[in-house]
Amino acid sequence: MPSTTTDHPTATITLDATPSSTIDRRIYGHFLESAFFGNIEGGVFDEGSPHAIAESGPLQGCRADVIEACRELGLPVVRWPGGNFTSPYRWQDGTGPRDARPRTLELAWGSEESNRFGTPEFLAWCREVGTEPYLAHSARSVDDAVRWVEYTNYGGDTTLTRRRAADGLHDPQDVRIWGIGNEVYGPWQMGHRPVEQYTHAAREHARFMRAVDPSLQLVAVGDEHREWTREVVAELGHQVDSVSLHLYGASRHLVDPSVAEYEAVVAQARYVEQAICDQSELIAATRPRHGERRPIGIAMDEWNIRHMEPGAWPEPQPGADGGFADREQPELEGAADADGRALRRVNRYSSRTLADALFYAGVFHAMHRASALEVPVTMANTVNLVNANGLLAVRPEGVVKTATFHVWDLYQNHTGPVHVPVRVDGPSWTQAVRQGDDRRADGSFRTTPAVVGHLDASASFSADGSTAYLAVINRSATSDVRARIAVPGGLPAQVTARTVGVGEADLFAVNTLEAPGRVSLTGPTAVGLDEGCHTFPAHSITVLSWTRT
Repeated sequence: MPSTTTDHPTATITLDATPSSTIDRRIYGHFLESAFFGNIEGGVFDEGSPHAIAESGPLQGCRADVIEACRELGLPVVRWPGGNFTSPYRWQDGTGPRDARPRTLELAWGSEESNRFGTPEFLAWCREVGTEPYLAHSARSVDDAVRWVEYTNYGGDTTLTRRRAADGLHDPQDVRIWGIGNEVYGPWQMGHRPVEQYTHAAREHARFMRAVDPSLQLVAVGDEHREWTREVVAELGHQVDSVSLHLYGASRHLVDPSVAEYEAVVAQARYVEQAICDQSELIAATRPRHGERRPIGIAMDEWNIRHMEPGAWPEPQPGADGGFADREQPELEGAADADGRALRRVNRYSSRTLADALFYAGVFHAMHRASALEVPVTMANTVNLVNANGLLAVRPEGVVKTATFHVWDLYQNHTGPVHVPVRVDGPSWTQAVRQGDDRRADGSFRTTPAVVGHLDASASFSADGSTAYLAVINRSATSDVRARIAVPGGLPAQVTARTVGVGEADLFAVNTLEAPGRVSLTGPTAVGLDEGCHTFPAHSITVLSWTRT
């Protein structure tokens, strides 16, 4: 819990005088995957629910309370239909009269897909919540991709545009962002192939998809492995707008809810930042050697932190309160379980925690700083928006805004788009930082030692430069940190503060239907600065804002 003494560790936060870059709003994007732990059916789409829209049309069956929560937050962009689901997906099955659509065996997650929520439903839902759609294609058939673009975007009179109109979408939908494949490098994907085959297919996809609509913005499949990404950039850099990067952290707090585990969670933002920088450097170094001059960015279109648990425990099931249901859990036996080596299963119903909130904030800071790189992050899509470790936990009784929701609200709606360099000098600790869920041969987490500052800061201005924002994470589990804030031109005596996590003692606290505001956004509150100093409470996120003079 926050320190109660006045002898706080001290730090200095120094803002630069000159803005350096623009933060792309799409970094606050989201992700929906069909057939994935209540993302769509039982989440966004829930026919028969008293919360579902009853009026006929493509929105019929969609949860009105989910739409309301999404509107409240504001969604820049949403990726669909996956994820792994993308690779075997037949988009045509999700068009036409709902009752006539085929019910099929779904090969990504081994379920049965009703196809009752398809392209017309997704695009109508995006329009209703005010977000930009991002469609991911399997990249297994050029003609299939071309016809999907025709169905969504073409303005002429064809069989597919007539089908679109009959599906309730009378005008061209102008879907701009399209993914060419998903994780094609992985043998778990239908359509897995070597990089040479993928780039050959993707070139043809790009050419003919743009023959239907030249304005498409295309995302190619990248990877953390340098050889794959280097070849993708070399062969596709002149045709695509961004290269994907998928990054996941790992938490073992379900087994060990300790301070040490909290520190391991929040420190993993360092791993994400290093991976972004490595990818940016690789793309920038590859392009000139191949004569590519098209602007290109990184689409971090899958990222999150996974809550790991032993496979010997009973399978988790959704709980009525928004998390997972109570279950009998056997005691862990032996050190192998205790240090994480047997934690192989992701608990898809585990709610987002306060520790996760600080991890997400650290990733946003990393993407803010990356906006100044030669190859910046231009879009990011967290997995997921609804259920399955998402921003919203949707249950028959209602919707829980998880800790994640409030972090997005804080950064997306209460910081600026103009990045300002900032330096932090202050207390720190040394941490063996997990490299996501990457494992050694013995099954333990792979780590790299790093220095982790108690404070991490990101500064920004509003678009017109009239308002300054300073976002500060205090990662310390126990210590408040008093910081002197040095700003060119000085600070006013009073600023506005918004916070997440202040006053919550449990490092892994979660929100539920019964306690919906345990981890929430507070403010705006007017706070005075003592000679330019402010005390940032332990395990919290704070955004200070003021009018520039």
